[in-house]
Amino acid sequence: MQKIAIAGYGTVGGGVAEILRRNAAKIAESAGEPVELKYILVRRDFPGDPFEKEMVRDFSVIESDPEVTILVETIGGCGAALEYCTRALKAGKSVVTANKQLVAEHGAALMELAREYGAGFLFEASVAGGIPVLHPLSRCLGANVLEEVSGILNGTTNYILTQMLENGESYADALSNAQRLGYAEADPTADVEGIDAARKSCILSGLAFGKNVSPEDIHVEGISKVDALDAAFAESGGMKIKLLGRTLLQNGKRFCFVSPHFIKASALLAGVNGVFNAVCVRASEVGEVLFAGPGAGRYPTASAVIGDIIDIVKNPGRVQPAGWDACNEAPASFSQFHARFYVRVPECNKAALEQKLGKI
Repeated sequence: MQKIAIAGYGTVGGGVAEILRRNAAKIAESAGEPVELKYILVRRDFPGDPFEKEMVRDFSVIESDPEVTILVETIGGCGAALEYCTRALKAGKSVVTANKQLVAEHGAALMELAREYGAGFLFEASVAGGIPVLHPLSRCLGANVLEEVSGILNGTTNYILTQMLENGESYADALSNAQRLGYAEADPTADVEGIDAARKSCILSGLAFGKNVSPEDIHVEGISKVDALDAAFAESGGMKIKLLGRTLLQNGKRFCFVSPHFIKASALLAGVNGVFNAVCVRASEVGEVLFAGPGAGRYPTASAVIGDIIDIVKNPGRVQPAGWDACNEAPASFSQFHARFYVRVPECNKAALEQKLGKI
């Protein structure tokens, strides 16, 4: 029997605990042995909670218990989460996390720690919630030379753009509705300015091309400047607007960036609407492959976390199975990226533009 601990009892941590108990027989069958939750690290009491007996306040209890072989980190951020993951790995315990910021900013160092101490550091849930992406990317497509990985990596922005294009809503109205429905936070900056998608893009880029990418090294543009006129233009041209995180090779250079895109209605990513996420991989042998589904939520994300737990239990003694090299080679500057760009200016500027560019 394998015993695990969860650090953090929020949406995802609670979901992991529930599924471990509810689907215990199925998880044991998949893992090859029972998996039991021994501790949940919390900051406050939860009187009457079904998991009250498993709750502890002191991480050293988990750290020093030789029965605990896996730590599930669902705290978020890079403060306590980084500290606990580091301590767990140094204690020889494998770590599973859904924390995209942690993986994007400290993944390379934590993977190196995992290798050094003979543990695993897995993070399937950090990119697209319940969609299996990282495992297929790093292992199932291992015979392919990857050419591009692009994705709709944020459900909030995808919902807003869908509402603007399909229902004619303004950006402000679509954002307000997203907040009312619980798809967007009161402060939506990380979503609408592309920060969340950028962290996930860095993780995808690292796995796809084997080199560390820091969020501060990539071009990031969100959707806050997109308005109804842009949506109307897209519709008139048989296109959709999607916020994409992309990593690709062009003229021997590696580019990684986040930006709104016009994509043809026939493209694989065009049909992914609402709060759904998707990742499209272009590879040498299989061509284009699309992974799509719920990119967030209590149970979809918890499902991906438990998938990583099962992977670790089924492969005892296997040192860090996938990751990327820590390196100082940043992606190429976005200013060197060759593409067709859409530029919209007020009609009153048309004459001045024609003086510079010719007849418009």
